[in-house]
Amino acid sequence: MNRRTFHRQLGSLLALSAVHPSAALLGKSDPLRRIGMSTVTFRSRFRQTNEAVVPEQALTLLEVPRYFGERFGIRHVEFWSRHFESTEPAYLRDLRAAIERENSTLINIQLDEKYQLSAEDPDQRAESLQLALRWVDVAEALGSGAIRVNPGKGEPAHAIEALRQINAVAQQKGIVLMTENHFGMAMDPNLHVRLVQEVGDNMYTLPDFGNYDEEVRYEALRTVMPYAYQVSAKTMDFNSSMEHVSYDFDRCMKIAEESGFKGIYSLEQWSRTPTTVSDEAMVDWMIERIKPYC
Repeated sequence: MNRRTFHRQLGSLLALSAVHPSAALLGKSDPLRRIGMSTVTFRSRFRQTNEAVVPEQALTLLEVPRYFGERFGIRHVEFWSRHFESTEPAYLRDLRAAIERENSTLINIQLDEKYQLSAEDPDQRAESLQLALRWVDVAEALGSGAIRVNPGKGEPAHAIEALRQINAVAQQKGIVLMTENHFGMAMDPNLHVRLVQEVGDNMYTLPDFGNYDEEVRYEALRTVMPYAYQVSAKTMDFNSSMEHVSYDFDRCMKIAEESGFKGIYSLEQWSRTPTTVSDEAMVDWMIERIKPYC
């Protein structure tokens, strides 16, 4: 076991025992202690990502902790930045209170605003850096355990420089910094690992099962998993028989567990094509599929 893997596993175990207000009640044998969920899964119910949502079905971040807890038993919540109605202090105070009221924990903020940390233009890089740092402040205000930031599509050296600055602030505030195989340079697993290694302590990968092409998916996951702090256990397309048809989800889970990962699997569903399966049914499928591994 290398030093990075040891500290990753130690951090994950500490997170599971400390950040969850009801961890003692869940107990070591409850698999839900290792399962979280992103609001991305319910993007069709947020006005910010679906203007046509039916009012009685609409969901807000303030309602998410209770909904995730009561409907699914999930107390680890992950917020997508595009679902925030505001980042003003009063709103953030209310949102943190909503999380704490449900004995829940914000495990991560997925930062997907308009920014490019590796841009050629130094002014664009500077603006992007300031945006990311503002969201680190948001994460701190909400008590988030981590924030996921995209390195971008440009020059790796620019991304590393920016991520080092973000990481220094995040680490000072007790927030883990992660990058995901989301797009751009982080889609190259070897470069993804290089980013993490060169930024240093407190910087980790956030492997996403669904973001690689099929021909490289499983080997790429094996490469980035030893540096993971959290996993995006993503599903994509389901058929009418509730079978996941996009890739071998169980194979992805086995790779994660075989890597020694002991952290949280955050459920997420994303597809480029409409599905006839309900959001709730897909989440139920993911929970039951992950439980045997936890």
